[in-house]
Amino acid sequence: QPGVTLRDLVNAIPWAATVELLHNATLVHDDVQDGDRMRRGRAALWVRHGVPQALNAGNFMLMLPYLALSEVSNEHRAALCAALADHAIATVRGQVAELDLLPEERLDWASYVGAAAGKTGAMFALPIVGAAVLAGKSLDEAAALGAPFRELGVLFQIYDDVLDLYGDKGREVPGCDLYEGKVSALVVEHLERRPSDRAWLLELLRAPREATSPTTVSRAIEAFRASGAVAGAIAHMDFIAHRVIGSPALVAEPGLLAIATELVERCRLPQAVELEGVA
Repeated sequence: QPGVTLRDLVNAIPWAATVELLHNATLVHDDVQDGDRMRRGRAALWVRHGVPQALNAGNFMLMLPYLALSEVSNEHRAALCAALADHAIATVRGQVAELDLLPEERLDWASYVGAAAGKTGAMFALPIVGAAVLAGKSLDEAAALGAPFRELGVLFQIYDDVLDLYGDKGREVPGCDLYEGKVSALVVEHLERRPSDRAWLLELLRAPREATSPTTVSRAIEAFRASGAVAGAIAHMDFIAHRVIGSPALVAEPGLLAIATELVERCRLPQAVELEGVA
């Protein structure tokens, strides 16, 4: 790109590696905690090598980002270490909050968004915050630029939840989130529309994976469609997208706005799902 110097690349490449290593570490641990057997179309690491070795691999990758940061110029290293630690902590807190949604029966949008903003949103914001620091912004200025991307993380989580039931995520069967007992965006939106379904839906989510039948999951999938929960989840995505694209912080930074716009487009659900959602 015009204006990009060798010095910029020397710093940007290890920062990109830092973020990717942290992200993959969280995915390894996430699969173990959720009991998710598939990741990116193939067996999860814990399925192939067992839980103990998967935890070792995840722990190992949690250490590697700090080695990658040692390749960044001294003038930026302290700020990037602070950003890395802050967002890693937010990710863990988000995962804790998500795992608590079902036991504490917090099946509302505020609780869902809070968990998603931590677990997923922090990983969307982190690369932007680091890039802003490398561009000479203060940590406060960088955090302001990262904030809209944290919201995009919530948008992506909703997209991921809808795709789990009505799309193709390369997992074993549709509805893995229901088999795993996950409080998804569709669960939250459905109960907002049909609170009388709370008892049977809680029973489904609390049941062990092996005790959950495809018939039960199919009933939930159809209920979500019939109640308008799919349409409601899509409406939440659209609301977040418009707010992010109209964010004054991004409007003032056309390059970041272009990245945000591309991310929104990548979270565009297949047309068949969109049509089902509003049917």
